[in-house]
Amino acid sequence: MEKQNVYAKPVTVGNILKFAVPTIAMTVFMSFYTMVDGLFVSNLIGTNGLSAINLTAPIIQLVTAISTMLATGGSAVIMKKMGEQKYEEAKEDFTFLILINVAVGLIMCGLGYLVMDAVFAGMNLSTDVAGYCVNYLSCYLLFTVPILLMNNFTLYMIACEKATLSLICSVAGGVLNMVLDYILIAVLELGISGAAIATGLGYSVTAVVGLFVFSRRNSLLHFKKPVFRLKVLANAAANGCSEMATALVTGIITMMFNWTMLRYVGEDGVAAVTIIMYVLMFASSLYTGYSYGVAPMISYYFGEQNDGKLKKLIAISLRVIAGISMLTVVVSFILTKPLVSIFARPDNAVYHLAITGNRICTMALFFIGFNIFASGMFTALSNGVVSAILAFSRSFVFMFITMLVLPAILGVNGIWLATPAAELMALVLSVIMFFKYRKKYGYSGMLPYS
Repeated sequence: MEKQNVYAKPVTVGNILKFAVPTIAMTVFMSFYTMVDGLFVSNLIGTNGLSAINLTAPIIQLVTAISTMLATGGSAVIMKKMGEQKYEEAKEDFTFLILINVAVGLIMCGLGYLVMDAVFAGMNLSTDVAGYCVNYLSCYLLFTVPILLMNNFTLYMIACEKATLSLICSVAGGVLNMVLDYILIAVLELGISGAAIATGLGYSVTAVVGLFVFSRRNSLLHFKKPVFRLKVLANAAANGCSEMATALVTGIITMMFNWTMLRYVGEDGVAAVTIIMYVLMFASSLYTGYSYGVAPMISYYFGEQNDGKLKKLIAISLRVIAGISMLTVVVSFILTKPLVSIFARPDNAVYHLAITGNRICTMALFFIGFNIFASGMFTALSNGVVSAILAFSRSFVFMFITMLVLPAILGVNGIWLATPAAELMALVLSVIMFFKYRKKYGYSGMLPYS
């Protein structure tokens, strides 16, 4: 099949990057226009609004967790079937999983409205911040289904060699988001509600385009009459449970960060955490984009039982991740003050908190890329259990330990150190799992082509 030619090409750095770079660019741009919301809110509304965006993040992550699971796990299952030449069955499963996502989106939207008042009431927030939280989330939840479809169509476009189209959609959505941020917040004076609407409409671009793309029969994957296969749903859930766990526990850890900062510093601390998270998210998007970009190749070669290509792909990937890690650490250190000054002025207490925090948290970038790739690799190899162990340990167990211990010893600096310490612990576990399963999956040997 013509659309599968990329999987038949030699595994070289050039061919890998041709496949992955559009996805990297897409995830970087998506993280960038997430930051744009914070930029407009912090400058046009104030740091209280910036705090509110961070305080709503856990609920948003909880809402999207199941879709993330079905998107990543489903992509692995379906591309494995494509590698096994089960083309029609893969298309039936694809359509079935998309419908499941729509149903999940409607349910999670309703649940979001039910719990948000209770969540914010229990945080003892100021009246202004609590009001911002409710206004932002109320509008954001209206776009739950389009956002979940965006999560899915993004990965399936990549798998179908349409990563460039996915990138175009992300850029278009990002530009729309930026323009609407200014119009809705500054011109129409809708405040933080305008920021939520702008974000939702920006994300919806990929959802709308995806519906057209996957309705065309000349696409490698396209909609056809779905077949309910409980085993497919179970496999997708199992394979993607690590990504769901990551989304869930990221929400929990974000709440822990917020509560700890509220205790030690107050709402200014929450705003500083928000700025640091933007910086880490922007850098991490490089690793996430690369991992998403090569995941269909890993799944395909695994299904094809092509150990040579799989081994070569993973060996090269480890070196690409190492290069990105060094680059992001250097850039983050050099640009700490310019980055923070975008969101907070030097005369603001938030500015000084964020400067210190970013310099400490930047150390985590040495380790994050390898941990993200390891979890994504095992998901692509249809080993959702190992992937879940890695993701859950990294995102919750290790973070929970460091968040409890380090602030008690070091105060505010302990909060910033929690992330690098947790990522280092996660790296040790990732290396152990990598070596444990290297012979089973045929990627044994750390050196390229060995």
